[in-house]
Amino acid sequence: MTGAAAGPRPKPEENPAEAARGLRMPRHVAIIMDGNGRWAQRRGLPRGLGHRAGVESVRRVIRGSIRLGVRYLTLYAFSTENWRRPPEEVSFLWHLLGQAVAHDLEDLYREGVRFRAIGAVEELPEATQRQIRLAEERTAGNSRLYLQVALNYGGRREIVEAVRRLAAACRRGEIDPAEIDERRFARELYTAEIPDPDLLIRTAGEYRISNFLLWQVAYCELWVSDVLWPDFGEEDLRQAVEDYSHRQRRFGGLSEWPGDAP
Repeated sequence: MTGAAAGPRPKPEENPAEAARGLRMPRHVAIIMDGNGRWAQRRGLPRGLGHRAGVESVRRVIRGSIRLGVRYLTLYAFSTENWRRPPEEVSFLWHLLGQAVAHDLEDLYREGVRFRAIGAVEELPEATQRQIRLAEERTAGNSRLYLQVALNYGGRREIVEAVRRLAAACRRGEIDPAEIDERRFARELYTAEIPDPDLLIRTAGEYRISNFLLWQVAYCELWVSDVLWPDFGEEDLRQAVEDYSHRQRRFGGLSEWPGDAP
């Protein structure tokens, strides 16, 4: 994992069950969920049914993350560029999101999942914002799995807005520009309260980041799956985690953590 702050990084918390099997678990997994439309197209179905099938994959991955002991899961659900899609599809997506959150909220609460939306949530339809606020409030005390859903999210926009806030603070005399380092900058991001991802998964065989967590994935391990998102399940997640567990992460140096043997 790459931390936003300079200096030694804390070692990730280990899941005893996985550690006993020799797996080094990623603390934070981020996923670019891709392939809903292609999944539907290959079956001669409307794109909306692909998105509905994708919701089932979200449920499977949440369950799988809990079983594996992943502490943070961030899902890329709707980008700032997705507004370019046909209006009827965008409207359907917000309706589907509201349905899914309402349907799953109590299950999330009972399973110890803390739900949070990241992105320009204030620009979403009011009904969607209400549902998000309800879910965030209901699960605020949970800590088994921290679930971030990126909605109306863009990595470049996130960085630009962070720069603007820091510039405004400098103009007001609240901070000296010389005091701005990686740690201070990261405090202005949507993900200020959580560690950077250790593992980034992208489905549907695409090899691009798509404006997702640009600052946070600087040293993230990548895993690309040819599986379309609606077909992605717990076993696919486990394969990605197992592959990650065998990698040696150097962060530009010779060993994974400062002081480790090469």
